[in-house]
Amino acid sequence: MRNSLRIGGFTPFSATDYPGKLAAVVFVQGCPWRCSYCHNPHLQERGTATDQTWDAIRSFLSRRTGLIDAVVFSGGEATMDPALALAMKEVRELGFQVGLHTACIYPKQLERVLPLLNWVGFDVKAPLADYAAITGVQGSDRAVHQCAEMILSSGVDYECRTTIHPTLLSEQKIMALALELSAIGVQHYVLQKFRTQGCQTKALNQALIADYPSLPLQEKIRALFPTLLIRA
Repeated sequence: MRNSLRIGGFTPFSATDYPGKLAAVVFVQGCPWRCSYCHNPHLQERGTATDQTWDAIRSFLSRRTGLIDAVVFSGGEATMDPALALAMKEVRELGFQVGLHTACIYPKQLERVLPLLNWVGFDVKAPLADYAAITGVQGSDRAVHQCAEMILSSGVDYECRTTIHPTLLSEQKIMALALELSAIGVQHYVLQKFRTQGCQTKALNQALIADYPSLPLQEKIRALFPTLLIRA
């Protein structure tokens, strides 16, 4: 039996997961990090039994040609799956564009699939010094800039984004992160406001998030990037 993606979920139609494209989204099981604001905690463990298979999804996609533009691989952290590159190749053979959501965890695996991508959305979660406080894992900052710089130099379309919550990232830390990202050449940056959907951390869900990030901070960050989006 061939090696096949461990599927954690599938969305047949999305207008939000690949900017400007109608896409299907394949959710891959497994993530080594434990971010407190994660909205897909059910995908953190790898090997959970589901009734979905890559073969069935690929067959479904073969009947969607002309109806959607792209297929996005998300997670979890899709790059941890050894079958990802093959799945992307099969999607390209069907005529779809290929997108990826990644937290910049595995440089070697990312390098392997970058030539297969048309677009990548990559998360940078905090200033490097504060990474473990977000991910729950010491040393989780080590590969982040390496992966980000690899994406930036690849020529692949991208957006760099950060999920923000005042309990986790003060405005000073958001500004420090924006300066780090500007320094490595990020051009397209998105600040994603925390959403309660799927989050299992009660304190985050109950926190008040009015007037955050402030307009003065937004203007300071806007001056650093050709494109800045504040995504609710």
